[in-house]
Amino acid sequence: MAQRKSDRWIPMTQSLLLHGAVAGALIYGWWAYKHPDQPPAAQTLGIEAEALDSKAFNAPKHEQPPEPQPPPPPPEDAGPPSPTPEEIAERKAQEQQAQEKRKVEEQHAAEEKAREAAERKKQDEAQAKRQAEEKRLADLKHKAEEQKKRDEARQRAQREDDLRQSLQEEEHVMAARSSGALASWTAQITARIQRAWLKPPTARPGIDCMVHVTQIPGGEVTDVRVGTCNGDQSVRESIEAAVYRASPLPPPPDPALFERNLDIHFNPKD
Repeated sequence: MAQRKSDRWIPMTQSLLLHGAVAGALIYGWWAYKHPDQPPAAQTLGIEAEALDSKAFNAPKHEQPPEPQPPPPPPEDAGPPSPTPEEIAERKAQEQQAQEKRKVEEQHAAEEKAREAAERKKQDEAQAKRQAEEKRLADLKHKAEEQKKRDEARQRAQREDDLRQSLQEEEHVMAARSSGALASWTAQITARIQRAWLKPPTARPGIDCMVHVTQIPGGEVTDVRVGTCNGDQSVRESIEAAVYRASPLPPPPDPALFERNLDIHFNPKD
């Protein structure tokens, strides 16, 4: 049974419509990928049908492969991702710790510097004090040496003066004694004692006694001893009493002749 010509056009038309729809979808997809920000516009796909004869329809068809999709564009470099609040807080904590660590290190450095300065000051003060003490001791030693020299010179001068004075006194005493002043003074004392003597009844004529008299400056008698004597005990006691009654004894004509201990020859003529 022969096929009608109208029956052949129906499947051909359907095939063309299907291919056109596929091609339109591919084109739209490519256009939408290239222009993502533009809203899609309503497009009307025009499908043109071309009458083909039976030979063209019956000829083997070679379908063209779809055009390859272009590779997607590389993503734009948007930079590093924004840190999260936790990361921001951690960074702030780290920065604060670093600042506190720097402050502690600076404080330690300042304290160490202050300690070194204090130690240097202490050493300088100790050295200055030691030098001052050494200088003070040296000054004291120098002053002591100078004082010792002055004392020795003064003592030497004093000894020389004493010796010179002693020599002068001795010379003066010798001169006074040689002049008869001592004998005159002793005679005055003897006469005064004899005038003060109260002759006891037992006294015989020719009494001859040595009397040792001790006096102090001013002539006051402090002690009397009768030495050799030809009288009895009554005579001795009377002579001692006479010496105390004669006190104070007359002073010497020259102070250089003064003697504490005198030996008086008691020999009354009466």
